[in-house]
Amino acid sequence: MPDESLPIDEPTGGSQSAAGSILYLDGVTVSFDGFKALNNLSLVITPGELRTVIGPNGAGKTTMMDVITGKTRPDAGDVLFDGRVDLTKLDEAAIANLGIGRKFQKPTVFEKLSVEDNLELALKGPRGTLATLLFTLSAEAKDRIDQVLHLVGLAAKASLLAGQLSHGEKQWLEIGMLLMQDQRLLLLDEPVAGLTDAETAATAQLILDLARDQSLGDRSLVVVEHDMEFVRSLGAKVTVLHEGSVLAEGSIDAVQNNPRVVEVYLGR
Repeated sequence: MPDESLPIDEPTGGSQSAAGSILYLDGVTVSFDGFKALNNLSLVITPGELRTVIGPNGAGKTTMMDVITGKTRPDAGDVLFDGRVDLTKLDEAAIANLGIGRKFQKPTVFEKLSVEDNLELALKGPRGTLATLLFTLSAEAKDRIDQVLHLVGLAAKASLLAGQLSHGEKQWLEIGMLLMQDQRLLLLDEPVAGLTDAETAATAQLILDLARDQSLGDRSLVVVEHDMEFVRSLGAKVTVLHEGSVLAEGSIDAVQNNPRVVEVYLGR
């Protein structure tokens, strides 16, 4: 159930220390041809936290994720992982290897391979030619695949080709592929876009399970979404972005009753 006791907070960051955070953004600015996609953005995510991010189109949600994953370099500001690793100094591959995974709105899976094979390919490990040729699936890896299959609700469809899955099931498979890589921070971009009501409810439950079940490793989740009922079902702290900055933070009820949030986003 949503935690309706959460108050509206001042935008996080700034005076807050990066120590103890899994993700720390402070004063992050990104400009494209004079347009500030991010404008002094500050955000702090703690280990094990589930956070939802909302905001109108052009608010900076995608650019924020691009900065976190190394796709875009900020003009200014601090972007730290695990309280100490400067992500602005690393490329996309190095950031992914650190333990940051991103799921885009449109799922990217290997449709001509089975569900189980998709998870096996996503296993974290050496990727060189020799390592690939000599690779054998260990009992530990098999157990992990089984765990992930059950966690994402695809155990009964392990042998099916990924292309035979529904859109929602492909979303769950891609989330499973991130779990295979031991990612400590998952960035989920509109995970219920185009899903049926039943798939949306199942996705909400999956995300809640991921937040609660740390048997596959500690993880934090940042979910970017437009579906307010879905956001409400997660019951997590909500960050509202507007014009590249944090406009408000708090429970879903608190932000929905914030006059500025209603004016710039919810009232549209």
